[in-house]
Amino acid sequence: MSLRIITGIKWVPNTTSVNIDEKTGALIREGIPAIVNPHDLAAVEFALRLKDRYGGELITISMAPPGAIKGLEHTIGMGVDKAYLLSDKVFAGADTLATSYTLAKAIEKIGKFDLIIMGHETIDSSTAHIGAQVASWLNIPYIYYVIELEYFEEKREIKIKRILEDRYEIYKLKLPALISVAMHYFYPRDLKLSNKLKAKEKGVIEIWTNKELGLDPNCVGLKGSPTAVSKIDFVPKIPRKKEICKEKDPEKCAEWLINKLKEEGLI
Repeated sequence: MSLRIITGIKWVPNTTSVNIDEKTGALIREGIPAIVNPHDLAAVEFALRLKDRYGGELITISMAPPGAIKGLEHTIGMGVDKAYLLSDKVFAGADTLATSYTLAKAIEKIGKFDLIIMGHETIDSSTAHIGAQVASWLNIPYIYYVIELEYFEEKREIKIKRILEDRYEIYKLKLPALISVAMHYFYPRDLKLSNKLKAKEKGVIEIWTNKELGLDPNCVGLKGSPTAVSKIDFVPKIPRKKEICKEKDPEKCAEWLINKLKEEGLI
């Protein structure tokens, strides 16, 4: 009983350091601190739990600039077996349609899989489109907000539980399929040194450009994106009051902080 699982991750700008190119409407990524999208790490954790239970192989894929290899190394450190980075200037500026198309074509090139697992959304755009769009390109079923999964090898079937605002729902899907996991349900495990060392081994992380994928340049990146930011009126700035507690007694300082939070209506 085993599963071949592919997880998608996005290398996103740190939410405290987001800048936008006023001409293109795209995020400026060069020189900006980046992290693995936290909701994608939750998806990797969910996939690892399935691997722990059923065995098999876990692959991570990402479309991003070269620096995102650090994010893939992080997933290898968690316990992922292999990773692919799709990195080419022709992929730059992609909207969700062009991104999902590129990811789907790369997944087809990777070969046979049982399950694709995505995070629900990303912290830099929050569209929650990629999972559904990748599933559409691959013509496989898709369910979101998943919190539990049971695998039946003989039937090539999974039973999943998803959470909605006021209820739970149970579904059965034939494999292959794609799911996205509910936010804030799965905390990523710690990295292991032995796994991190594995990330440096030859062939564990492969970098594919469009030379390997052979996609029409008009269907990927900015050229393949039917949606675009037409105008940016302003980039919001978060005002800081920069108030400092001058109390030396920790208990009085805590009381001061609580009163301030009450004044702001935060508690």
